[in-house]
Amino acid sequence: MRFTKMHGLGNDYVYIDALEQEVRDPPALAIAMSRPHFGVHADGLVLIEASATDDFAMRMFNADGSEAGMCGNAARCIGKYVYDRGITRKTRLTLATRAGRRTLELDVEGGRVARVRVDMGEPALAPARIPVGLPGKRAVGVPLEAAGRSVRITCVGMGNPHAVIFVDDPSATDVATIGAAIENHALFPERTNVEFVRVARRDLLEMRVWERGSGETLACGTGAAAALVAAVLEDRADRAARIRLAGGELQVSWDAGDNRVYQTGPAAFVFDGVWLGD
Repeated sequence: MRFTKMHGLGNDYVYIDALEQEVRDPPALAIAMSRPHFGVHADGLVLIEASATDDFAMRMFNADGSEAGMCGNAARCIGKYVYDRGITRKTRLTLATRAGRRTLELDVEGGRVARVRVDMGEPALAPARIPVGLPGKRAVGVPLEAAGRSVRITCVGMGNPHAVIFVDDPSATDVATIGAAIENHALFPERTNVEFVRVARRDLLEMRVWERGSGETLACGTGAAAALVAAVLEDRADRAARIRLAGGELQVSWDAGDNRVYQTGPAAFVFDGVWLGD
């Protein structure tokens, strides 16, 4: 099985061109290939597939084999993959995901994709759509007990569920303990991603992220989108901001006109390989 490892700000996945190769058991393959030491060591597996309605389709699986609906970093990597590998010459693509259609705008420099702007879609704010087991129309600044700590969460759906917590210093936060406890909290029927965010300025957020099914990662595209939406809902930030993650920065905006979140950032190849299996 031929594969390519790519990353978006250090959020690294194994990419398989499923236009030409058949992947019979993606969850099992994601678990095997994501393992450190025995596998490729990645945050998960992404399949690039054909689509009857869009230019391409994306399926993504976390390191534990669970399937996710959307990933901004993976979407950017797919844009770079299909253009730089000569599969398409289009610089505006539509991508079918479990969360719906996403549009990619490729910024090409010297014949290669340097950055990709992703339409991340409209944020889901109603608890039932996120989903989170809370009452009301929105879940903003809700008190929660997790791992013996009292925190306040603002919940946002970006094709997958997110719980955003504003903290004084993400670097001093016990992300693993609190993140794991909230990920698996009974309030979240599909588990959740957890973002720990510091507002440096109204146009600059700093963030660490605990991803559902993968643990702490260097970046999370949907998490960055959720962080901005949560910051706007709590009147901590403007509708356009830089999001600074461990792996680098993303430009994120929440458009007041069409209610969609847009995100711009890089994507990079790491290496190509052949998976020989167990």
